[in-house]
Amino acid sequence: MLMDSGYDSYQQVDLDAQAAAANPHQLVVMLIDGLLNEIERVRGHIGAGRLAEKGDGISKCMNILVGLDSALDDENGGEIAENLHQLYDFCQIELYQASIHNDVEKLASVERVMGNIREGWLNFGNQA
Repeated sequence: MLMDSGYDSYQQVDLDAQAAAANPHQLVVMLIDGLLNEIERVRGHIGAGRLAEKGDGISKCMNILVGLDSALDDENGGEIAENLHQLYDFCQIELYQASIHNDVEKLASVERVMGNIREGWLNFGNQA
């Protein structure tokens, strides 16, 4: 257990360092990566019947989506911001359904949507 705590601390320091050095596009990609990683953990929790851990994971995913949504610039973002807002809302609904029904297909749906958004941010960041 002590080894896990040390490793977790190391990962957090590494993540903090990456975030401090990242530009806004990279931060969004990092958040999406965190969301996708957490969805994978939630899938494992559902499979193993670890309901409390599943709930914690779904909550983390929801918080990331709320953070991504709150960062949208509604005034200047136009149609893109509105589309992203709708996609984030869709993902939150899917995660809620996955949680109450232990439905891993809903998780896969969120992974597809967020994977596509991630790819778009990567392409946008490369062009900027």
